[in-house]
Amino acid sequence: MSLFTGTASYYRQFRPGIPEDVAAALDQAAPTRTDGPRRLLDVGTGTGLVAEALLGRFADIIAIDNDADMLAAAESALRPKLPEGTRLSLVESTAEDFVPPADWQADLVTICRAFHWLDQAAVLARLDDQVAPDGVVAIFGDSSFWTATSPWKEAVRDVIKTFLGEERRAGSGTFQHHNRPYSEIMEESPFDQVEEARIPVHRTWTTESILGYLYSTSFAAPHLFGDRLPEFETAVKERLADFSENDTFPEENEFLIRFGRRSRR
Repeated sequence: MSLFTGTASYYRQFRPGIPEDVAAALDQAAPTRTDGPRRLLDVGTGTGLVAEALLGRFADIIAIDNDADMLAAAESALRPKLPEGTRLSLVESTAEDFVPPADWQADLVTICRAFHWLDQAAVLARLDDQVAPDGVVAIFGDSSFWTATSPWKEAVRDVIKTFLGEERRAGSGTFQHHNRPYSEIMEESPFDQVEEARIPVHRTWTTESILGYLYSTSFAAPHLFGDRLPEFETAVKERLADFSENDTFPEENEFLIRFGRRSRR
């Protein structure tokens, strides 16, 4: 079972997309091309949020994910928006097993909200053959509800723990995470020249969008609650009512982007 079984429809509708400022930073970091199509490899694409944000900036896009339902949602969302002349390939594969077409190398690799699921050193090593000599690997994401510190998010997290236990769930198991900064891991890889960029983002949530977001995650997917799902929804709504009289919940968040390039040798 995928960690995200049953979440694709919620993921597409309720996961926050990639802000224009983030898309512009990714675009500017990647080399331009005059000798062929500019190529993007989006790893762990999910429902295609990163690829969607970068449409029109890359002419040849490969987006990979190991969840067929996520890729189907990405196909439905992206194909109608594809600019003329842009090639999009959606590939069901893990990052650890992916093999690009012969002679295909990415100018930009994006890994958004997914690096923690990967065999990080192994994936970065494999990318050495899959990235153009002047290409860039961008690992980035914003803070999830599980790690955030605002009072209303803490209250929601407490409700989840009441139903599912203190440890963060990840499908049928629990989430295993290390404390090493991604920059350190990248510095030990072929992409050892690392720069960081921080881009703030403000969002406003509602009870509906909060529940939809939770159901898009591995730690609060609907199937984890079984027949207690309606009870969980009620509990979340009751807790959120303590923080807003008009069903609006502001969030200050930030995307942290780590750009990795090879050392000049």
